[in-house]
Amino acid sequence: MQPKLLQPLPYLVFISILLLYLYSFALSPYSLPSSASNSASHLSSSQSCNLFNGSWVLPSDRPRPFYDDSCPFHRNAWNCIKNNRENMDLISSWQWVPQDCELPRIDPERFLGFMRNKKIGFIGDSLNENFLVSFLCILRVADNGARKWKKKGAWRGAYFPKFNVVVAYHRSVLLAKYNQKGMHLTNEGVKGTHRVDIDVPGDEWANITSFYDVLIFNTGHWWSYAKFPKEAPLVFYRGGQPVYPPLGLVDGLKIVLENMVSYIEQQVPKKTVKFWRLQSPRHFYGGEWNQNGSCLFTKPLRENELDTWFNPERNGVNREARQINRVIEDTLEGRDIKLLDLTHLSEFRADAHPAIWLGKKDAVAVWGQDCMHWCLPGVPDTWVDILSKLIYDNLEPAVG
Repeated sequence: MQPKLLQPLPYLVFISILLLYLYSFALSPYSLPSSASNSASHLSSSQSCNLFNGSWVLPSDRPRPFYDDSCPFHRNAWNCIKNNRENMDLISSWQWVPQDCELPRIDPERFLGFMRNKKIGFIGDSLNENFLVSFLCILRVADNGARKWKKKGAWRGAYFPKFNVVVAYHRSVLLAKYNQKGMHLTNEGVKGTHRVDIDVPGDEWANITSFYDVLIFNTGHWWSYAKFPKEAPLVFYRGGQPVYPPLGLVDGLKIVLENMVSYIEQQVPKKTVKFWRLQSPRHFYGGEWNQNGSCLFTKPLRENELDTWFNPERNGVNREARQINRVIEDTLEGRDIKLLDLTHLSEFRADAHPAIWLGKKDAVAVWGQDCMHWCLPGVPDTWVDILSKLIYDNLEPAVG
């Protein structure tokens, strides 16, 4: 008797599923591994959802941005539509998709209703300002009566009268109090020092900690020798006296962070929702900003390119984001401040900076390409989606 023939159908089904899996994997060049984020243990989201781990996709039905070049809260250098930056339609079409959950697009009307009679404050350097401008332009969709607001020492902001909501930014690039001492110009460049009082918060935000219901802090981009070269270094003071032996930049940053975080925990009301935004990565290729570094890219980086760009061990131009993040994460461990880990998802977007389209004649010749800030609309709009989701998750809604 001949043996019974094996039934072919199960094997054909198995082979078809296997081929389909391999094909879909090959079509996902921007996917991230599940361990992509170094801060996965510090999620500032719901317990079952890591909004910071995912991939950039280019959907066929991506909605148009909420705003254009006419937003009254724009800053000229980031208004890439007005400045005729190439590929703006593409830049604002990429969508961040978390791996294991949904990231809803912000609904400006619903969000402002949720925030009725409340206030949101950003404190830090110009990347938090970049973040703020995106937020203001998006929220204005729900309140055409929105107007500029610069009270309480704010650098810039907006008031939304329909909802009685304030969203503002306080510029404090080091967070600690600092000023210039003895600055003067010589043939070798600027001479003098910058005094940093490591135990004193900057005047720009020290007295507004109880004014806001949500606070988003950051610092980092100014903690570099490009900002404070050896001819004009940071000199650290504690209790009004110079710290001895003198501190280097990294040690100074650590102590400032420890003191500022302690001040926040002591002075900011417990009910205030507090976030700390990790570093926004730069994308200078071929050199620093003053060494002809450029970012004329037309698509995001791939996952396997990121370490070449950002791993500190590679000693590349853009390594400082991950270096500073390590210091921040160590300082915030166990604190009542939620990490807003926007670094990794932003590392991909080398294509989304203003670059040479800065809106002012000779700006590139003077300042170089801008491969640090972001075009608007653009990547910060995704930051807004994430922040709004986390505010929903962590703040009590408005009553009445």
